[in-house]
Amino acid sequence: MTSLSCSATISAASSQLSRRILFPYSNATHLHRLFHSRSPFRVGIKCSYAESSGIKDATAGPIDVVADIKTEKIVVLGGSGFVGTAICKAAISKGIEVTSVSRSGRPKYSGSWVDQVSWVTGDVFYVNWDELLAGATAVVSTLGGFGSEEQMKRINGEANILAVNAAKNFGIPKFILISVHDYNLPSFLLTPGYFTGKRKAESEVLSKYPSSGVVLRPGFIYGKRLVDGYVIPLDLLGEPLEKFLLAIENFTKPLNSLPASDVLLAPPVSVDDVAFAVVNAIRNDDFFGVFTIEQIREAAAAAKV
Repeated sequence: MTSLSCSATISAASSQLSRRILFPYSNATHLHRLFHSRSPFRVGIKCSYAESSGIKDATAGPIDVVADIKTEKIVVLGGSGFVGTAICKAAISKGIEVTSVSRSGRPKYSGSWVDQVSWVTGDVFYVNWDELLAGATAVVSTLGGFGSEEQMKRINGEANILAVNAAKNFGIPKFILISVHDYNLPSFLLTPGYFTGKRKAESEVLSKYPSSGVVLRPGFIYGKRLVDGYVIPLDLLGEPLEKFLLAIENFTKPLNSLPASDVLLAPPVSVDDVAFAVVNAIRNDDFFGVFTIEQIREAAAAAKV
């Protein structure tokens, strides 16, 4: 009877990656990622087989192979804002390449992660999408804001819709939109440009990306927000309020069906939880659709592990 065993040493020249793989190989996810990146790597293979007469070795020298090894790169629209910077920081911490696009460019945050982000100053209505999206595997939009009715429709709706279509036309496989919780408000109260713009953007994401588009609907987002060089500690209010509302949610659930009940009962969510939920969405092909406040927390917890 003859038996065969093989091992391979794979080294990626660009990232100094070195792995020793035994076949049959059980980590299919890692192997898939390894062989779907555009990085040259070197493979050395050693095999041995045993016969009744003894053991023989056959060793092949290292060979250079160019393969498509998939690496994650995201473009964050509004990346220098409160939520955007948290997403950039979380993505960098997980080894994801990040490009941020915003009208203000590089933010005034400190930390080594800031230097690892490519900060682009630009407006989504005038940006060169072909240059911006080159090599990207996902687009994350944090675009949104308040103002006049027309301004809110433009930034919450039109800007996001433009971005979705640009990403789709370029062939970007995933689009992630940071939207807003509806707070159980009656439809006539959802007419202002902020909500109508966000919902139109959601519809565009889900129609253009039915099996990979992600819409996160957080409520009040807390954290340390940098405004004109000053830090506003929203967490001093948001964190204890979140803990309190989660502690009493079993008692308040019967009230959830009441119109506008979530204005008082929807728990705030940490900006870090929103950011790590985005990281989960970037790395998980089974992560798509609309995600509630509770689901955002769950997704973030899974990504932080």
